[in-house]
Amino acid sequence: MEKIAYVNGSYVPHSEAKVSVFDRGFLFADGIYEVAAVLEGKLIDNASHLARLKRSVGEIQLALPETLERIEQIQKELIKRNDLVNGMVYLEVTRGADKGRDFPFPKADVKPTLVMFTSEKDIINAASAKTGINVITVPDIRWTRRDIKSVALLAQVLAKQAAAEAGAGEAWMIEDGKVTEGGSSSSFIVTQDDVIVTRQNGSEILPGCTRKAVVKLAEERQLRIEERAFTIEEALAAKEAFITSASVFVQGVVAIDGKPVGNGKVGPMSARLREIYVEFAKATAV
Repeated sequence: MEKIAYVNGSYVPHSEAKVSVFDRGFLFADGIYEVAAVLEGKLIDNASHLARLKRSVGEIQLALPETLERIEQIQKELIKRNDLVNGMVYLEVTRGADKGRDFPFPKADVKPTLVMFTSEKDIINAASAKTGINVITVPDIRWTRRDIKSVALLAQVLAKQAAAEAGAGEAWMIEDGKVTEGGSSSSFIVTQDDVIVTRQNGSEILPGCTRKAVVKLAEERQLRIEERAFTIEEALAAKEAFITSASVFVQGVVAIDGKPVGNGKVGPMSARLREIYVEFAKATAV
């Protein structure tokens, strides 16, 4: 049976899910998106994702066409209609479709576009959770407001394509000699004295929802956290490295640019934080 998407108030088969050629998301990347994980048919850490959605649209003066409560209802309805057990729910809101192509915001009577769809993914049992991933490094060529979860993702597309061509699972982006973040993830290292290091939030990185949860869970267990930038040299000298995101949870990094991190295997801290996050995810799912 064909999967169902949500487009501007209607639930439609994917083959019928369409937006205007004049939609500003298509023409200008004038929009915001979010992705929430689904485990056992329930949304994971969704309140955090919706709060970030609200902040991002506010930063670009884009009004949501539905309340956050209504958006969550639609997410849950899509999970139900698509019989989704494990996977993701994607949503995108754009500034809508005007009558042509003009850079300034359209008039107030142009309604924002809201689309959502689901995809299947078994995050818990992913093979890479045990084997770890290699990452490569690329220059960070993005704009300066990376804290906004914009649909303008061309720089990340190029970074992820470079990783794919290199047989790597992620690309870490480098600016001024320091790691900002991954192409679609937050970056962490574990130092030789067991300090967990991740870049502090700011306009240089997206405030990751999974990152936020993992930092909090680590602090609750009296693990030492330092929020600061780090270099690739520090990462290669570290005991462990890992990434976090809604699509991988906590994923160990075993090599950077072909050079091993630690003993070249997923470290115990990374593995334990993954277990802790999965426990949290299952306990708080809605």
